[in-house]
Amino acid sequence: MTSPAAPRSIARLRPVLTRSISPENFDGSPGGGARATEGTGADCARDLGPGWKVSPSVDVDGGATLPLAQIEGPGVITHVWITVHPDHWRNLVLRAYWDGSDEPAVEVPYGDFFCSGWGRFAQVSSQMVAANPHGGFNSYWPMPFRSGARLTLENTSDRTARVYYQVTYEVGGEHTDDGYFHAQWHRSNPLADRAPHALLEGVQGAGHYVGTYLAWGVNSSGWWGEGEIKFYLDDDAEHPTICGTGTEDYFGGAWNFDVPGTGYTPFSTPYLGLPQVIRPDGLYASQQRFGMYRWHVPDPIHFAERLRVDIQALGWRDGGRYLPLRDDIASTAFFYLDRPATNRWPAPTFDTMEIR
Repeated sequence: MTSPAAPRSIARLRPVLTRSISPENFDGSPGGGARATEGTGADCARDLGPGWKVSPSVDVDGGATLPLAQIEGPGVITHVWITVHPDHWRNLVLRAYWDGSDEPAVEVPYGDFFCSGWGRFAQVSSQMVAANPHGGFNSYWPMPFRSGARLTLENTSDRTARVYYQVTYEVGGEHTDDGYFHAQWHRSNPLADRAPHALLEGVQGAGHYVGTYLAWGVNSSGWWGEGEIKFYLDDDAEHPTICGTGTEDYFGGAWNFDVPGTGYTPFSTPYLGLPQVIRPDGLYASQQRFGMYRWHVPDPIHFAERLRVDIQALGWRDGGRYLPLRDDIASTAFFYLDRPATNRWPAPTFDTMEIR
């Protein structure tokens, strides 16, 4: 999979064109921007007229779905910028469909896709996803397609969401050898007793796994991250080919993410981080909650036929024994696949996404 933003290729001239879809140019047509005479900014521009921010956003009613982008022909989405009020970060669902597929390859709560699963802002400064003040969400995952792409945003709440967005993409290019971008969300709340949390199950096809985001809510006292992440590749059944050594190890930290004298210490780097640590407030925020990501961009995990991924939740009990935990774990798994759709989890709903 070729990233058009790769440093080694930025100077190379290619026979493609750049387009961008936003509320100021809903279809990305050449010369189609800044023509609006109606929109959410029309009253503010009443003294100025068209071309002066007449349509910067779209209001999405409760229960409605916004068609973010509809693109025909071959191309690749190179950047998505989007923002909405934090109240909606866990009740909007982002979906992406490739090459006319009726089944989505991406089906993830809006906030979780941008490493912001708890409805509270935390700075994310990574190579693939940036979350900037206050809720400016950016994705740099390349999303290639051969005959078309469709992105939507469903509002599962009963309240109107005002959405500002821009989807930038290239038209043209050769994408026969590129994989299709996928993202799947799955939540265990609470995790079943003595069972791992499954990130992916039943993924069929050849591809490579490129990223993990976890929104982890702790339901007990003590350290919670002794569990191992496991990647079952192709013919793996009972035992995985790839097995980690602990949760904080997988996300690039060590020793409980604890800087002595400081406690849990947030960090955000190009490919891994713990950008969010939410501490109890002595009232309604009673549990510790964490957000962490790991991008396998320099080190993708390749598979030829199928993929399954899970992670354990383990703490400590007296006597130096592991304690299986029953935490609230919501995962977003990112991967590229040789087909536009595969087996996926049930679609997120307002109730399954709810932060509680």
